[in-house]
Amino acid sequence: MATEIKVPVLPESVSDATIASWHKKVGDAVKRDENLVDLETDKVVLEVPSTVDGVIKELRFEEGATVTSQQVIAVIEEGAAAEAPKQDAKAEKPANDKQTDAPATTPQKPAAGAEEVQPKSTAGKPGASANTGDLPPGARFTAVKEGVDPAQVEGTGRRGAVTKEDIVNYASGKTAGVSGGARPEERVPMTRIRKRIAERLMQSKNSIAMLTSFNEVNLANVMAMRKALQDDFTKANGIKLGFMSFFAKAAASALQKYPAVNASVDGEDIIYHGYADISIAVSTDRGLVTPVLRNVERMSFADVEKGIDGYARAAREGGLKLEDLQGGTFTITNGGTFGSLMSTPIVNPPQSAILGMHTIKERPIVENGQVVAAPMMYIALSYDHRIIDGKDAVLFLVDIKNQLENPHRMLLGM
Repeated sequence: MATEIKVPVLPESVSDATIASWHKKVGDAVKRDENLVDLETDKVVLEVPSTVDGVIKELRFEEGATVTSQQVIAVIEEGAAAEAPKQDAKAEKPANDKQTDAPATTPQKPAAGAEEVQPKSTAGKPGASANTGDLPPGARFTAVKEGVDPAQVEGTGRRGAVTKEDIVNYASGKTAGVSGGARPEERVPMTRIRKRIAERLMQSKNSIAMLTSFNEVNLANVMAMRKALQDDFTKANGIKLGFMSFFAKAAASALQKYPAVNASVDGEDIIYHGYADISIAVSTDRGLVTPVLRNVERMSFADVEKGIDGYARAAREGGLKLEDLQGGTFTITNGGTFGSLMSTPIVNPPQSAILGMHTIKERPIVENGQVVAAPMMYIALSYDHRIIDGKDAVLFLVDIKNQLENPHRMLLGM
């Protein structure tokens, strides 16, 4: 019996999706709940699993094609089994026998109205391998540049995929000059998520009167508390105590005191939110995403850490849901993870503010008339000056600073 696999029902805010990558081809055996294809929307990558055990009979769209909600994208012959002799015969075919091999190895042409994307050829590129077409754009470009055959590289990405970092690490062990002085270039289309990020950034730049204020925080007491309580915290909660939970809880408290920072503009109205739904910026291979921790003011430190860890894992594995990214009244982004000393983060509309964390550096400061070394971090608050006065923005940052420099008072809600 043939079973149709359809695009999941998409939310009202998402009109269509793009076939990002097929994980099976025609003739492959598939098990129930095994992922068939990744669909990329403007906000997240969705996995579409098989609903039955069987064999792939038909793939109706190429990678790169645009599909809509509930559209049939594949057909599975339920209960069938892949035929070993057919696979052996295929392996014995000449490499140039493209005409007879194509139906068993490539998806069918897109249906009428769907976008057709032709595979990119690597012919003529210095050091290119026939396998580079299966790589993400960044990894493919790096493989060509470094003259690395991806088949020789052990992948550490999702499902063993070869990443750009894998290519770089492999190339670093080779003799210098393997690319022969080549100057490769590659033009690739933006992913839908990257396009959406670009649109949002331009929307923020053009529609918000944005200003950024800075302060610095001495994290010595936070670091001492983490060191003293880390083992007990981990044993009690099954997760480590990080820095982000301190910042998230400090922000949730400060947002209650300075409601304009937690507000948003809707036409000529200002909406004040009586809860702290904090978006936490998470970097992925496809771009930055901001899943939302809801009601952080009510969460414990352990709840925050578990929530962040869960979202980070889901983001790396492509398991974030659209509802995870919707909403949010305030955002925290941590450029310090990558070594950023100072930056001016961009507000995520319709939110009115974003807090930027940065790298911790030991710097000389004056305490009680003495110059001492302390672990210091610059923090930045970018905000919509239409509804947030400079006074409130500065006092908000000072409140964050005071809580982090006195974490015992923060734990007591003071």
